[in-house]
Amino acid sequence: MNDNELSPQHVMPPAHRRAVTLTHVEVTWIEKKIEHWLRFGRRAEEKILDRRRSIVSFTPNSIFAFVRWASNDYGTVISRMDIVRAVEPGVRLQTLPFVRPGGEILLRVDSWPKVERVLHAIDAIEALGVDPADVAPEYWRHLHNRIAAGHEPRAYTREQHAAWLKRRNVTP
Repeated sequence: MNDNELSPQHVMPPAHRRAVTLTHVEVTWIEKKIEHWLRFGRRAEEKILDRRRSIVSFTPNSIFAFVRWASNDYGTVISRMDIVRAVEPGVRLQTLPFVRPGGEILLRVDSWPKVERVLHAIDAIEALGVDPADVAPEYWRHLHNRIAAGHEPRAYTREQHAAWLKRRNVTP
């Protein structure tokens, strides 16, 4: 092999191979204009781009909540919240703005009243002493479906959480 040829192991250094498996979220905060922020999630890495923007990264299977709000001179343009599970490379995923490469969207709501309902549900989960990043993915889907249908969602319980933790430990 000459100097112009690269062996497969030299194509991408190990540090970059690790970074490829992460899900990256661009967070922006320009007061009262663009506010993209994370409500919860366990950050694997964070890279500050400037005083208003950063890139937060998550490992596969991590669950995080991403809130996007923006306005113009006439009022709110977008109010949206997505609860996403980061996925392994090669697994099917859904794309969404500011999240690379994308993930499994467990919950998606548009409009501030619906975002507020989800924020209240997250507060209730935290009041149980449970980290929302550890909540059963099925609960986020339930919350999404009930809000979308205009129905009252069931509250997440300690018993439901204990069952999820046991099930997670026995399933691959």
